[in-house]
Amino acid sequence: MTDSASTPFPAAPVTPARPTTRVIHGEALHDDYAWLKADNWQDVLKKPKALPADIRAVLEAENDYCDAVMAPAAKLRKTLIKEMRGRIREDDSEVPAPDGPWLWYERFETGAEHGLICRRSRTGGPEQILIDANAMAEGKPFFDLAAADHAPDFSRIGWSVDEKGSEYYDIRVREVSADGSLRDLDDLITDTTGELVWQADSGGFFYVMNDANHRPSKVFLHRLGQPQSADRLVYEEADAGWFVHIDQTQSSRYLIIGAGDHETSETWLVDLEATEAGPLLVARREPQVMYDVEHHGDQLIICTNAGGAEDFKLVTAPVGAPQRDNWRDLVAHRPGVMILSHLAFARHLARMEREDARPRIVIREMASGEEHVIAFDEEAYALGMDGGLEFDTDDIRFAYASLTTPATTYAYNMATRTREVLKQQEVPSGHNPADYVTRRLMARADDGALVPVSLLHHKDTPLDGSAPALVYGYGAYGSSMSASFRTNPLSLVNRGFVYAIAHVRGGTEKGWAWYLNGKREHKPNTFSDFIAVCRCLAAEGYTAPGRIVAHGGSAGGMLMGAIANMAPQLFAGIIADVPFVDVLNTMLDDSLPLTPPEWPEWGNPGASKEAFDLIRSYAPYEQVKPQAYPAILALGGLTDPRVTYWEPAKWAARLRATMTGGGPILCKINMDAGHGGASGRFDALKETALMYAFALMATQGFDRTPGA
Repeated sequence: MTDSASTPFPAAPVTPARPTTRVIHGEALHDDYAWLKADNWQDVLKKPKALPADIRAVLEAENDYCDAVMAPAAKLRKTLIKEMRGRIREDDSEVPAPDGPWLWYERFETGAEHGLICRRSRTGGPEQILIDANAMAEGKPFFDLAAADHAPDFSRIGWSVDEKGSEYYDIRVREVSADGSLRDLDDLITDTTGELVWQADSGGFFYVMNDANHRPSKVFLHRLGQPQSADRLVYEEADAGWFVHIDQTQSSRYLIIGAGDHETSETWLVDLEATEAGPLLVARREPQVMYDVEHHGDQLIICTNAGGAEDFKLVTAPVGAPQRDNWRDLVAHRPGVMILSHLAFARHLARMEREDARPRIVIREMASGEEHVIAFDEEAYALGMDGGLEFDTDDIRFAYASLTTPATTYAYNMATRTREVLKQQEVPSGHNPADYVTRRLMARADDGALVPVSLLHHKDTPLDGSAPALVYGYGAYGSSMSASFRTNPLSLVNRGFVYAIAHVRGGTEKGWAWYLNGKREHKPNTFSDFIAVCRCLAAEGYTAPGRIVAHGGSAGGMLMGAIANMAPQLFAGIIADVPFVDVLNTMLDDSLPLTPPEWPEWGNPGASKEAFDLIRSYAPYEQVKPQAYPAILALGGLTDPRVTYWEPAKWAARLRATMTGGGPILCKINMDAGHGGASGRFDALKETALMYAFALMATQGFDRTPGA
């Protein structure tokens, strides 16, 4: 059945059913909509016009239907965009980062969708605009500048651009003279991940290539002036389940080649001053052992879970003999205190750690080993650490924010323990933190686990169960959802919504065990945790069943699909942004970019009947039932290589064909973008306004024209 006939919606599109059946582990999988996956999907990523006409017709019909249902909210959406844009300082600028004789930064001009990459002398003088991304993006429906990295001698800048949303980046190089004149070189590197690291002599750079299935698998060295075909292969990852990335140590001495999946990693180092020597293996890969490497003098400082350090520890090893046998504890493992990252400077070591969902920065003096902590007292807050571009410095930067408090960027002197405010986030239209309340709750899950909840509401919002709520969740890959300042949700909060973040299992808010208890055979905990959070918010009077709009994206979109099947009566609406809902079919298709690397996270249903049965038991697409569903908005991107466009399209079609009432079921595919949606900072607000207007209509009734 399609959307309920009692509602005033226009007729929903009916996607033609083309039944297919295949047998896996003796089980028949029926799929009426598998045909929406284009046979030439790899071509579509690079050339969206290559999409077959019959599939394009389905997506365009979905977009037309979404536009028709949301038409009564046209005025509201314009108002929301105006509000959200009013909270953005249009002529904003980063805090400049010093490196050599220059200060480097990105800034925006009023009205511009994209930024300017700039530098100016540390001793004063005029600004030099190195890259004008806004000019480069003119006339293009999508434009993403991923990297803009200057060479060690400051004479060149390399940048990478994606113009399709498919995450295939081209790298180019621009020469920059001291007087600011610019000259583009002929060098062009295609099909990369966008990352680049310069050699110490500034005559070349390293980059990562995507293979035919969009897997980052090879590291090359490009010397300026030579064709890409002549670039030297430095590293190739043979395991189809592993991705490759590159970075450099804070000391700028070593290229870091990182390879791994979601539970195992391996690192190789290349001396950027002697690149012909080739890569040095730090420690060979061992199942479920992960590590990250920093450099200090003749030592490596490694963050690892080796030796049973579930929440990670720091160890040292000699640069010349970095294998596991030579690792020595520097900061011992402490269960429940998770080390998130570390940065090594000339005289100090900084690490970010988290305990009970609260972050802190710990500074260690290298010579003495003495440590001190940077922390804050709010119930829920976010903390970010930035090492900048220099190694021989006592200064580090960090940013502090909470759900009520705009971000403040500090310069912190690690030697004197003094801090200086460098920038405070401005809200041009005005923001008074005293008008809002932020809280940290603990919701009890079905098995007794306590799930952290960060929430925000206006001080005048009644807490008697009458308020609507937007509850956001993710819960995958060990990613944690920070309780940082977000200006966009204020448009809902100011209209009486409670805004909540459910820190469900699958993230690392409560340590690595919190992640392990939300993956593979424990994945259902993520879904039941989110439902428990929503019921807790209702029990505490923050909202009520049927007044909740759930929101999640990507792997969080899988969460949205699962809770829609499990507890549809709890929700007025569900917003699933680029939702990973066709989990079983995707994990059975090893030609897709993310499938082999995802097996450690979800299981391999092709190789294991147990994994097949588990994923099938919760996969949102497989578990669509003949029941009433809440209103659902599913968003996708045509050139998305992570969650392909056919996942939300198939899901919407199956929901309408199966459900017994409720809805509407809306599917909106951005035909000019990929996983991240619209690329411009203001264009992106249009998508947010659509989601928020949907949330307001879902809680107020689709039979009413929502007020602006």
